[in-house]
Amino acid sequence: MKNNMKVLALGLLLAAGFPACDKKKNPETATATEQPAAPAANVTVPAFNADSAYQFVAKQVAFGPRVPNTPAHRACGDYLISTLKGYGANVLVQPFTAKAYNGTTLELRNIMAQYNPAANKRILLAAHWDTRHLADKDPANPTKPIDGANDGASGVAVLLEIARQLQANPLAQNLGVDLMLFDGEDYGQPDNAGEYIPDTWCLGSQYWGKNLMPKGYTAHYGILLDMVGAKGARFAQEETSRTYAGDVVEKVWRTANQIGYSDYFPFQESPGITDDHTYVIQHANIRMIDIVAYDPTSPDGFFGPYHHRHTDNMDIIDRNTLKAVGQTVLHVVMHEQ
Repeated sequence: MKNNMKVLALGLLLAAGFPACDKKKNPETATATEQPAAPAANVTVPAFNADSAYQFVAKQVAFGPRVPNTPAHRACGDYLISTLKGYGANVLVQPFTAKAYNGTTLELRNIMAQYNPAANKRILLAAHWDTRHLADKDPANPTKPIDGANDGASGVAVLLEIARQLQANPLAQNLGVDLMLFDGEDYGQPDNAGEYIPDTWCLGSQYWGKNLMPKGYTAHYGILLDMVGAKGARFAQEETSRTYAGDVVEKVWRTANQIGYSDYFPFQESPGITDDHTYVIQHANIRMIDIVAYDPTSPDGFFGPYHHRHTDNMDIIDRNTLKAVGQTVLHVVMHEQ
């Protein structure tokens, strides 16, 4: 989805020239000067279990590539629904079909797990659970699908561990948390597919934003997790996130720095990308940020060297990275009570 501009339902314009979920820009980067604020008192935050999150990644990868219209995709979706129900969530499933850039009709499911569904103040946490149908950046076997251990499974794994913690550590009744697993995020048009077709990525968030489940849904803000498990990952402050939810970006990065994860969350800016948060902002009118790996030294100039390659497997998944992201998000959520 590069070089596309969208008019937001908020009456604002997204910045032009966003790369797609697999695209990038080589930006001017900057370091923020703001210092972390002290966390609120009298809030008990459970420990995010990195071993558990790692096993959630491995479980998804064990199904095989979770490419839409495959048995692995169906089986993994059933597993995610069952697991979230087992952790006490009110689980909603949104089945839908979408036409891919190549004309394929995809059978897809968005999955939402709600905690305290009656609460008016809601925080939306999201990731995508499908995997890329081809390794179009890999010189070896570029037409075969990838494991997607980081690109897809890592964000889902963090949310599953958060679900486990929310069952064991119930939220105050004034706060609700919704875990959204978007489908069809990674079935976008390859660079060499011919004429550019807009909006071929992030099919699940596009559909959900236009057909909200539950009807009339809204949230105080949202946090998207994408590629949050690789060794040595760093998360910069992405431009779309800064533009439409700058206060949430500040909250997350200050929290991470305050609790000891400054190496993972440097006060550094990165260019905007079109990801699921783009369509949540555009269609659902919900301010959402994207915690997404940023590596300007990689071959792509944004994502890591494993992106849409067969090296995106369990070998690159690191418990320390999962811990840094999961513990930070848990702190942010628990301090909303």
